[in-house]
Amino acid sequence: MLYKLIYIFHTDYSFLNVFRYITFRTIYATLTALFVSMLLGYWIIPRLKKLQVGQYVRKNGPPDHQRKTGTPTMGGFFILIAVILSVFLWMEIKCFYVWLVLIVTILFGIIGFFDDYLKIKRKNSKGLTPGIKFSMQVGIAFFSGLVLYFYTGFDSRLSFPFFKNFTPDLGVAYIFLIILVVVGSSNAVNLTDGLDGLAIGPIIISFLSYLIFSYLAGHIKIANYLQIPYVSGSGELAVFCGAVVGAGMGFLWYNTYPAQVFMGDAGSLSLGAALGMIAIISKQEITLIIVGGLFVVEAMSVIIQVLYFKATGGRRFFRMAPLHHHFELKGWPEPRVTIRFWIVAIMLALLSVSTLKLR
Repeated sequence: MLYKLIYIFHTDYSFLNVFRYITFRTIYATLTALFVSMLLGYWIIPRLKKLQVGQYVRKNGPPDHQRKTGTPTMGGFFILIAVILSVFLWMEIKCFYVWLVLIVTILFGIIGFFDDYLKIKRKNSKGLTPGIKFSMQVGIAFFSGLVLYFYTGFDSRLSFPFFKNFTPDLGVAYIFLIILVVVGSSNAVNLTDGLDGLAIGPIIISFLSYLIFSYLAGHIKIANYLQIPYVSGSGELAVFCGAVVGAGMGFLWYNTYPAQVFMGDAGSLSLGAALGMIAIISKQEITLIIVGGLFVVEAMSVIIQVLYFKATGGRRFFRMAPLHHHFELKGWPEPRVTIRFWIVAIMLALLSVSTLKLR
């Protein structure tokens, strides 16, 4: 909205023409969200401490984590506030895709808020029941899938990395793919959020990747040159991605080891859902497996652990799941686990971007 008010005067001041470029607005959306996030963190964290909005740490978790009990949580809220404010200031107000992603992000954030609130209120590790939480997530994803499927100009063809001519049309089944991607991405990010700075680093890296993907998908000449699907209007999602990157960096200022605040489900569920929606809209759904490979592995480690535990009558495949706890129990210091996981996330992001040329 802000850029529209400024752009009105571009006929009088030609240098204001720069505000119509997505790249320029993405940069300033990033900087705006970074500033707002850091400012909110400085103001909110002491108040969360005063209100005793502290993290509950499971007794069956890694022993070193008991020292984190009472650390302020629900910090994902100042990420969301920073993202929403920044996007409103710098987005093209008529862009349908940005509005849809914003709505899904906010709704998943509300689910996360109630989950966090119940955990704090009950002073135990149980928030919303898994059935209720999952049903709400599926309901939101199904609704957004319906809206997207019937939106004029959006098609249900699936794009595969490395293959330029293989784009099967899923038809109405595309709605169920949207549910799988959005709900799966949301919960995978949530499972990764277990160490100081562990989740927010790969989140920043993933949204940087989709900043590139969404911008390219929304630029008809570049999309045709790279032979990737062109999605009119999707370029504005680069502004949203930039806002998440900025807000994430601001949050990381306080979440780096030793963390002053935790993200909570309000942040991890909402940002994971947003990532899934942007992957769908930019037609890089399958590429999300590469970009978010770290999240996928973390989620798979939990599934493997549960299935192996049931199949063997109580034996464990990993020392503890999700995977980051396995390495902790092997003796890796927490910062080492975090930084090495970030390195893996960067490698996967670079690989994903390379698929734009390997077709």
